[in-house]
Amino acid sequence: MKKEMWLWLLGISLLAGCSVTVPNDTVNTPAEQVSSQLEIQHEAPLIAVSEDEKVKVFARNEAQNELTEVTLDIDGKRKNFDWTIPDTGTKPQVFYTDLTNDHKEEAVIIIQTGRGTGLNHYEIHVVNGEDLSEMNVQHYEDIVAHTIESTITKKNDGTLAITIKAQGKESTFDYDFDPAPDINQAQLAFGGVVIYTVENQKIMLNIPGSIGISPIYVADVRIAYQFNRTNNEFLVEQIDVKPIEK
Repeated sequence: MKKEMWLWLLGISLLAGCSVTVPNDTVNTPAEQVSSQLEIQHEAPLIAVSEDEKVKVFARNEAQNELTEVTLDIDGKRKNFDWTIPDTGTKPQVFYTDLTNDHKEEAVIIIQTGRGTGLNHYEIHVVNGEDLSEMNVQHYEDIVAHTIESTITKKNDGTLAITIKAQGKESTFDYDFDPAPDINQAQLAFGGVVIYTVENQKIMLNIPGSIGISPIYVADVRIAYQFNRTNNEFLVEQIDVKPIEK
């Protein structure tokens, strides 16, 4: 009887000392699997992408029906930007093209920031495709302040004489009625409509000049930008002016 008991105890000891070989493949616990699924579900939503799908814009932070921060992905490289994207009903436009003529693409993001009666406002962001640094684009207000001069002369017959000077060129035309007869407006107003586009690897800007509080747009001002390597920014290259037909 003692011998049988001793053998039984020995068997238990041997079993306790056995090791079990586990495969090298990592097996996630149920809790880890749920966490991974939640991360996938909470991936920041994609809100805009370039035509070649190399540039993507993801929503990062939303407050009061507008985005206040986004994640920009350029060919797998990511960086956060505190760009504001209001809910205007228009998605950002995204391009990936060589604007600097160095055979390297830049990401271009054009955002509608406001719209309404007589209002259509966009802003532009250009980002270096290699280091994801944002490149400066000369603001329209700076262009208007330093490059464009305009005068409005009210004529006795109720029409207007409008003169616009830009880059040493002068354009003069008549407008056949006064849309704001009670307002003594000496020069055109700019900023109600600010529309950026990308055409033939160039940044273009349309900023029509207006008269009156409820703006009547009478002159179209179209600006082409050129990259300035010395300042590492996009500056006004050419300004074209023409009257807006009623």
